[in-house]
Amino acid sequence: MTVPPSLRRLALICAAGILPLTTQPAAAQFYWSPPDMSAAPLTDADAATALGLPGANAAEIKAGLAWNLRAALNVAALQCQFEPTLLTVGNYNAMIAHHDAELDAAQATLLGYFQRTAGKGRAGQSAADMYNTRIYSGYSTVQAQRGFCQVAGQVGRDAIFADRGTLNDVARKGLGSIRKSLVAAGEQAYGVPGDDYAIALPSFDPKCWKKGVLVPVCHQAYNDKVVTRP
Repeated sequence: MTVPPSLRRLALICAAGILPLTTQPAAAQFYWSPPDMSAAPLTDADAATALGLPGANAAEIKAGLAWNLRAALNVAALQCQFEPTLLTVGNYNAMIAHHDAELDAAQATLLGYFQRTAGKGRAGQSAADMYNTRIYSGYSTVQAQRGFCQVAGQVGRDAIFADRGTLNDVARKGLGSIRKSLVAAGEQAYGVPGDDYAIALPSFDPKCWKKGVLVPVCHQAYNDKVVTRP
């Protein structure tokens, strides 16, 4: 059967309209107009402060960058599985396999930092353990989860395609955005449930009640309270 030219043109128009829906960037997964999560790469001075490594030398800062990125992507792998197209689990596993040597070295370097700053032996190990707990908690979020997951998915993709030995460079460029995403922004900034309203109750003074019914004067006072509550 011969297809009329008009129907062929209609089919092409429909195909052209459907195609963009299948090639939307990750930014469109949660937002119509995504907030700007871009951030400048961290300098060594900025990184020492942001990573909680005061007095760290250049090698220790590189180690801290890589190790913090590992923590952030690990948290994303655990918290972002509600949106499987972000591939946060696969990205994390691939990152660990691809950059295992750099991560092992980073862990050893950070332990050396804490043994230098907190004390040898058990004191340094304890400080390193507390640091790990602190950074993992720092990348966990509830109210900003969508923004965090979106950015972590993008940075995780950068990590698995980066050359071995350069995970710290990915972290230097991406951790600023990840940290920025931990604050709710854009269309998901709904505020804190429970903090945006106050409960208004009528007076329980006996003179305000007659046979279980709020008398008109007190009822009006209650209505005024409802209208003017913060």
